[in-house]
Amino acid sequence: MDTKHKDYIAHRIAHLFIKINAVSFRFDPPFTFTTGLKSPIYLDNRVVMSHPKERREIVNFYIQVIEEVVGLENVDYISATASAAIPHGAWISGNLNLPMVFVRPTTKSYGKGNKIEGYLKPGSKVLIIEDHISTAASVVNNAETIRESGGKVAYCLASTTYETEISNNNLKKSNVKLISLTTGKIIAEEAFKNGLISKENMKSVKFWLDKPFEWEKKFTK
Repeated sequence: MDTKHKDYIAHRIAHLFIKINAVSFRFDPPFTFTTGLKSPIYLDNRVVMSHPKERREIVNFYIQVIEEVVGLENVDYISATASAAIPHGAWISGNLNLPMVFVRPTTKSYGKGNKIEGYLKPGSKVLIIEDHISTAASVVNNAETIRESGGKVAYCLASTTYETEISNNNLKKSNVKLISLTTGKIIAEEAFKNGLISKENMKSVKFWLDKPFEWEKKFTK
């Protein structure tokens, strides 16, 4: 897949997410994540479930990237990260007629005590599907769990990523190559083009994406 087509996909995905209101911006006050971190942008990729037309286009882009970048010969299984990425994993595995599993954040405390749901054949090449990458902790957990169960993991394919330093470091340590359909910066650019945020706010979002803790100190009390 050439750079021009990758750029088209990135901007088209950003446009679709904005269109279905999966992206929100709020500067005063900003959003607060579960970690306590303040943010001017919030992505809710789960909204994709409720928009079949846009969902179909997004899934088709996933399939294109798998076929042209990852290679179908490198994918025996799809492994979705619970719980937000489970629908994405199901759509993709269904389209490719591949088996799927999903990985829980922690081992289930009841029933069979599973952490992987579904059957994973040892030695299989597994592609991780994630909806959004913030710290990549869920991807690392997914990859380690699959490997402990005898699977092989080389790639993770996600809809969006914030490209944070911590996520890059976590993925590097876990030897997982990330392919993301679009990024937070491209989403901010697309929002500006569509008149949803000002140029100043676009720059503010990009600053947060590069240095979230410095942004928090500068723009919040």
